[in-house]
Amino acid sequence: MRNLILVAFVEAVADGLVFPRSDWPLHITLLRFDVEPSDGVDVAARLSELVTAPAMGALGAELTVGPDAGFGHQGSIPVSLVEHHPLLQGLHEELFEAMESVGGRAATPRYVMENYRPHISHHDGKRPKPGDAVVLDQIALVDMAPEGNHTIRRILKVWRPPAEPN
Repeated sequence: MRNLILVAFVEAVADGLVFPRSDWPLHITLLRFDVEPSDGVDVAARLSELVTAPAMGALGAELTVGPDAGFGHQGSIPVSLVEHHPLLQGLHEELFEAMESVGGRAATPRYVMENYRPHISHHDGKRPKPGDAVVLDQIALVDMAPEGNHTIRRILKVWRPPAEPN
């Protein structure tokens, strides 16, 4: 089983970045899922192909950070909600369809599609403030256990806006 996640980083990241599972850059989770490896098919590569068009279409969307909330058991995980934006919701739904088409299963099926609640988890004193603007400029596919190592994460692919010509 492969554990993958699609996110929109709100902190700058590098392609191929490997980081400890306890030290995520700030991000908006778009969709976390599991997928069985397929004989002769690189599932992550196939998913990247399917995700490119919706990811590129969503880049540049301006989002607004909403109020703080608590997720998880008894609200113990502090997060900043992200205000509803039709482009972000549409991106989530297109990513969900792409994930299903490669045989994936959402890790938190109760919080997908119409129940999707975009948020940014607070980490190590880093957090956005209500009213902050966030631009979708880095959408990434992340391996949650590269080579079976659950202590690290690896960015497999980052979609960014095309570079401005000089």
